[in-house]
Formats: sequence, structure tokens, C-alpha cells
Amino acid sequence: MTTESHEIGPTEWVGREEVGVGPWPGPWPDDPRYDPELLANGDRRNVVDAYRYWRREAIVSDVDSRRHPFHVAIENFQHDHNIGTVVRTANAFAAAEVHIVGRRRWNRRGAMVTDRYQHLRHHEDVSGLLTFCAESGLALVAVDNTPGSQPVETAELPRECLLLFGQEGPGLSAEAQSVAALVVSIAQFGTTRSINAGVAAGIVMHSWVRRHADLSQAW
Repeated sequence: MTTESHEIGPTEWVGREEVGVGPWPGPWPDDPRYDPELLANGDRRNVVDAYRYWRREAIVSDVDSRRHPFHVAIENFQHDHNIGTVVRTANAFAAAEVHIVGRRRWNRRGAMVTDRYQHLRHHEDVSGLLTFCAESGLALVAVDNTPGSQPVETAELPRECLLLFGQEGPGLSAEAQSVAALVVSIAQFGTTRSINAGVAAGIVMHSWVRRHADLSQAW
């Protein structure tokens, strides 16, 4: 019997074409990673082909075996709509965990159901996040375009770190900036003073990947 729900997520469609695969043709594989319900009915989930027909817990376990040692956190004191995008991108880069700081509830629409495969942790406030960093031996890297920040393009991001992003509009809280081991900013050349928090998170995560990830392991 299957242990997960297979409802279709918002990215299970590309234009008007249904993505994924239909029922498994021929004899079923003798492998506990495969889900009988998916084998029988097809797999239309938003997963890479290597994970087609796999149970959700089997996918998470496989990603766990090769997750990267960086964490991502975003402040959520004003119910930021960017969190879903941050979660989706963190999943794409196999981040160890995503930390939500502040409000527990967040808009999952932008995550496109990737939160099913990404470890999430909640902290009531920045103090709780700092305690986690200290106990886990993670360097706190704040991302904000404040005076004194280092360009992420040239800064040396620690391998084991937690990348902290603020909210759309106000940016990082003063408390977060004051305790960060490193504050980095993204080079900009246009008229706006900042960029979308979800976009910023993707840029900085990719900067970490370029420096530290084994690119031969990418799909």
C-alpha cells in the first residue's frame, strides 16, 4: 500500500501538455523504492526522470545521501510571499535544510510541491536560529545590500554555512545583520535598489554551488 498522496501539483503541466509518464509497461520492478500506485497509474509528479515511480520517502532518502552542507533561512515576520520560491530553489540545489524564521505559516504556492522533498525547520525568532547555527557549527552568512557588505561575486562563502535572507521590502532585521559572520551583497547595475528576495536567494545559492559542489553529481 502506498504511503503518499499523488495529487498533481501546479508544475505537473507544461503549457497544455501533461508531463511525466503513464503506467509502467511490462512486469513491475522488484524494488522497494517503487510505489505500486504510481506503477499502476503513472507518475505525473514534478520530479526528475531518475525518480519516476519512486516512493516519496525513497526520493528524500536518496537526496539525503548527497545533500550539500549549506542551509538556507528566510525571515517571515510579515508573511513573505517569496518563501515558496526559496524552498523550490533550495530543493533544486539539494540544500541541507530550509529554515523559516518568524511566522510558522507561509505561502507554499511558489514551492511547486518541492517542500515534500526538502527538509524544513521553524524558528520563532532570530535568536533560535543563532542557537541552531552555534550547535551545528555553521557560519551565518547574511545577504543584504547594506554598507560594508562584500560582493558575493568575490567573497569566499564558507562550505558549511547558513545563508540568511530578509523579507521583501525591509530586508534583513538589524539583529540578524549584527550577528552575521559575513554579510554579502549582489552586484547590480540598474535603477532599483534591491532585487526580489527569491531571486537573490537563487543567485547566492548558485554562488555556493559554483565554489563547493561536485558538478559531476548534477542531473
